[in-house]
Amino acid sequence: MADDGSRARPIPQGRPGTSGSGGAEDDDVFIVDTRGRGRTTPPRPARREAEPAGRTPAPRHTPGERRRPQQRIPAPAEPTMRRLDDQGRPATTMPPPRPPQASRPLTAEQPSPPRPPRRRRPLRWALLVLVVVLAYLLGVPLHAYSEVTRVNAAPAGDRPAPGKGSNYLLLGSDSREGLTAEQLDEMATEQVEGNRTDTIMVLHHSDSGPSSLVSIPRDSYVPIPGHGTQKINAAFAIGGPQLMAATVEQATGLRLDGYLEIGFGGFAGVVDALGGVNICVAQPMDDPMAGINLQPGCQVLSGPTALGYVRARHSDPRGDIGRAERQRQFLSAVVKAIATPSTVLNPVKYWKVTHAGAAGVRLGEDTSLSETFTMLSTMRSVSSGDGNSLVVPLKSTALQTKNAGVAVQWDKERALALFEALRRDDPLTAPPAGTDGVPSG
Repeated sequence: MADDGSRARPIPQGRPGTSGSGGAEDDDVFIVDTRGRGRTTPPRPARREAEPAGRTPAPRHTPGERRRPQQRIPAPAEPTMRRLDDQGRPATTMPPPRPPQASRPLTAEQPSPPRPPRRRRPLRWALLVLVVVLAYLLGVPLHAYSEVTRVNAAPAGDRPAPGKGSNYLLLGSDSREGLTAEQLDEMATEQVEGNRTDTIMVLHHSDSGPSSLVSIPRDSYVPIPGHGTQKINAAFAIGGPQLMAATVEQATGLRLDGYLEIGFGGFAGVVDALGGVNICVAQPMDDPMAGINLQPGCQVLSGPTALGYVRARHSDPRGDIGRAERQRQFLSAVVKAIATPSTVLNPVKYWKVTHAGAAGVRLGEDTSLSETFTMLSTMRSVSSGDGNSLVVPLKSTALQTKNAGVAVQWDKERALALFEALRRDDPLTAPPAGTDGVPSG
């Protein structure tokens, strides 16, 4: 048909995948002249795509062969980028790359960065450890405390008015309860009827200054309520803890707030649980009745040996006064050893010490847990040198009596001054006169 210049003549389009008149590809584009001139815009030469590896390139057209129509790619509004698939064929059109950002965008080929490790919470772990330690430090003694034997030590009758601070009666009895025959032989003693006191002390917890530990010689000649004047240790043999507490209150004018008693077995058990205590012996001590033969110098004493050390008085030229001094020394050494990290941080040792102590002591029925803790902490304070270790002022250690033989006589004036100062809780920054154990008479 002749071209009249008024109608556009379309360029034939073949089926995909064929050559010749219908051999255009799917994406071949033909341009139709709609300007009324009857001209076809000459096609642009097609851009050859790179042949994929392993494929034979298509043969070139021969001069006699009809040429395939060329495709024209319309110019896009913005530049595009073509991507080849894994077989080398054109893939989908990709948008232009974005401007570079602070971090490189991830692609499928790049693995995701590992997650940052979870931050541990050291504060939470520290609190957990603290709770466990506190439970351990408090739980063990609380369990031991629940097994302590209780006795009625509340004095009967008239009692002194309460003073300032707190006062506690500490007794070391010669009770053999719970000791085997082998242990009695090792301690150079035997089973006896009744109980007597080898150690009598008043522990004053001060609210205004240093606390004080006052020894009362066991042979002190004092009035015993309802039984006349006798050696003070007879009160325990006659009426037990109640009468002993009443006797101490009447003699000192101090109202007692708690009671703690340690027996023979308690002494030996605590010392052995500690692995011994370090004691500095001032002079040779050879006392068969106490079962000891010690040379001067600092040394570790086992339970039976330490017990003999605090009981001995026949080998001490100062007799009962020297024994009272050794008792305070021993008590300080035991308390100090209990409070050391080597004891507290050793679970097995800590358990043995606390339960050996619980098995060897008796507490007053009205002595609370807080009062028991106050007693122990005050003893530790005194043993560390932050308190006063005293002896009740004496006048004579050789008082001849009609009913009790040779006894210890107090210096009444100085003794009353000492106990009045304790009752008022006066700060004792230095030992008062006469409290060194040297008789004034």
